[in-house]
Amino acid sequence: MRLICGVDEAGRGPLAGAVYAAAVILDPARPIDGLNDSKKLTAKRRDELELLIMERSLAYAVSFATAAEIDQINILQASLLAMQRAIMTLDKVPDEVLVDGLHCPKINLPSRAIVQGDLSEPSISAASILAKTARDRDMLRLHALYPQYGFDQHKGYPTETHMAALLQHGVSPEHRLSYAPIQGLAQKTLF
Repeated sequence: MRLICGVDEAGRGPLAGAVYAAAVILDPARPIDGLNDSKKLTAKRRDELELLIMERSLAYAVSFATAAEIDQINILQASLLAMQRAIMTLDKVPDEVLVDGLHCPKINLPSRAIVQGDLSEPSISAASILAKTARDRDMLRLHALYPQYGFDQHKGYPTETHMAALLQHGVSPEHRLSYAPIQGLAQKTLF
């Protein structure tokens, strides 16, 4: 049986927090109904599917690149780094890696980038869900550390509430300093 690994990331657009990636090798003998792009699912449904993916997959791994790494190497390279880390953490070696988007991480395995792969490839959909649920949990952790920003509500995205909190409180150590909306504020803020 060929082992096909799906890979996707979550968290490229937010102004704060890490970017997460997941790699999933589904078991064809144990299909999971309802897999889809994580953005098209409710939080409750993502949580339900996360448990099924972890239970029924042949292998899965989740990894991330920090806000500091994003600032150092840019969001695209940080996303690819998180993907590479997830793939390399799998306890099975896939025969092929299918990656959502336009770019594949640097790995010594056959790989293919598929635009909107999270809509067409179940293993990529599964990876999308694991990356999103892991990132959302991490944003809840950051909310406990920095409640003034409301990370539990907007997950770091540039909402009106988040921007108002940034103007009032400045930036946190978890904000991405290389992102344009943060750059001007960072100069006025002492951590």
